[in-house]
Amino acid sequence: MKISTKGRYALRMMLDLALNDSERPIRIKEIAKRQNISDKYLEQIISVLNKARYVRSIRGPQGGYLLTKRPEEYTVGMILRLTEGSMAPVDCIDDEITDCPRMDDCATVILWKRLNDAISGVIDHVTLADLVDWQLTKNGDYMI
Repeated sequence: MKISTKGRYALRMMLDLALNDSERPIRIKEIAKRQNISDKYLEQIISVLNKARYVRSIRGPQGGYLLTKRPEEYTVGMILRLTEGSMAPVDCIDDEITDCPRMDDCATVILWKRLNDAISGVIDHVTLADLVDWQLTKNGDYMI
């Protein structure tokens, strides 16, 4: 499994919004500059986040974007699934697709389910608030 730039940048954008939350809207150009990402690309990503109501758009001269929830209410899994789609390593265990004719006789499906459980176990339990804490403490250690 490989996360695309869209997923990685969406996560970085959400983290930037959480880190710089001063109750005033944050402009895309500010995020783009801090994250060294094209503002045009971020506009495409923020559109997806806005449509899903993960962020709120404020129009006008003092406008920009705000998170709609507290950072602890977003999981990494929510953000990645929104921008990447399913995080299942193979189609046959994707919740949307369950019509594999070999499912009953396939030994590898156990491996794929375990891998999926491991991935979900991490991304569904790490919140945006955790990322904020990690960023602020610059703690590269991870806990199991």
